[in-house]
Amino acid sequence: MFSSALNRFRLISAIEGISYLLLVFIAMPIKYMGDNPYYVKIFGMAHGVLFIIFMISLFETKRKNNWDIVFMFQLFVLSLIPFGAFIIEAKVKPKQKIVNK
Repeated sequence: MFSSALNRFRLISAIEGISYLLLVFIAMPIKYMGDNPYYVKIFGMAHGVLFIIFMISLFETKRKNNWDIVFMFQLFVLSLIPFGAFIIEAKVKPKQKIVNK
């Protein structure tokens, strides 16, 4: 599964997207409704590290698969919105079939 840059990117994208959802929908409400900022510190740091890994993987995958800059920018923008990782998966999965052929 980790043999190609595209496979690694898909996995990292999913993990980063889940970390974003945990941060926004679990840690943030606990911080503001429960007056406990601890979880935002933990999930925020984890998400930040995962986002950096996501960006490195995005550039690597762009380079190895000759993606154009517009497609790469679309994926970047999608990574900034909640549930964007699922849209990224839908956009990237058809390219997986092209790479495997």
